[in-house]
This record gives sequence, C-alpha cells and structure tokens, in this order.
Amino acid sequence: MVKTKIEASVNRIFNRVFICMKCNAKIRADILKVRDKKVKCRKCKSNALRQKKKERKA
Repeated sequence: MVKTKIEASVNRIFNRVFICMKCNAKIRADILKVRDKKVKCRKCKSNALRQKKKERKA
C-alpha cells in the first residue's frame, strides 16, 4: 500500500510536467504536444520546454 502511494505521488510530481528554460515556469502538458512545439509558456510565450528532472545534479 505504501509503494502505491509513493508511485502515485511521483507520477503526480514528475509525469507530464515541463519547465520553461527561459523563465522556469512549471507547465503540465502532453508529451507529444510539447515535442511538436504546440505548447507555449504562459508567462513568456516561449516554446523551449524541458522535462522536470527527478534527481538533482550536484
């Protein structure tokens, strides 16, 4: 039961979440739409989005 709660929270935090590379805004969108450049940042209207990283690089 605990494992499913952890998996659900990881999916909510990281699945389909993208970060704007210009203003660091967080956007939830479909992967295919982001790849086809159909999704823009709400703040700066940029198409440069990256996926949210699961681990921090030191």
